[in-house]
Amino acid sequence: MDLKQHVAIVDGWPKPGIKFKDITPLMNDGEAYRYATDKIVEYAREREIDIIVGPEARGFIIGCPVAYSLGVGFAPVRKEGKLPRETVKVEYGLEYGTDVLTIHKDAIKPGQRVLITDDLLATGGTIEATIKLVEELGGVVAGIAFLIELTYLDGKTKLDGYDVLTLMQF
Repeated sequence: MDLKQHVAIVDGWPKPGIKFKDITPLMNDGEAYRYATDKIVEYAREREIDIIVGPEARGFIIGCPVAYSLGVGFAPVRKEGKLPRETVKVEYGLEYGTDVLTIHKDAIKPGQRVLITDDLLATGGTIEATIKLVEELGGVVAGIAFLIELTYLDGKTKLDGYDVLTLMQF
């Protein structure tokens, strides 16, 4: 299946010069969404994943159906102040400034094999921060899966040494 046919390119959003890759048409098409999810599930099975981790919010959209299909848990990574119990956090750089991501301190058990999921690999900053959280808790990042990779932003270089799956490249 050509998943690119299910991605809308929105010119000038959220600001001029950006060509936003909108995955909602893919999610609206049950067959395409299932196909993409199944591809990530196959990838995860090969890596003997114990738990899925995804950053808010689109990492949830990708990771939760994968976790369900595998019969494993899902641990959300959220911005600071959004998780109700004790967390670990990491500060990471944005284009203009910094942000903080958190995960519950008990979300990952030492040695667990983790698949990180998200919709899009752009500069790699969010996923790099997510990796740091997983590894701080003793998890082993066994794979990272994205629907889309923006190759012109070269975010994959931040993920050297990790196994990465992308279903589409722009």
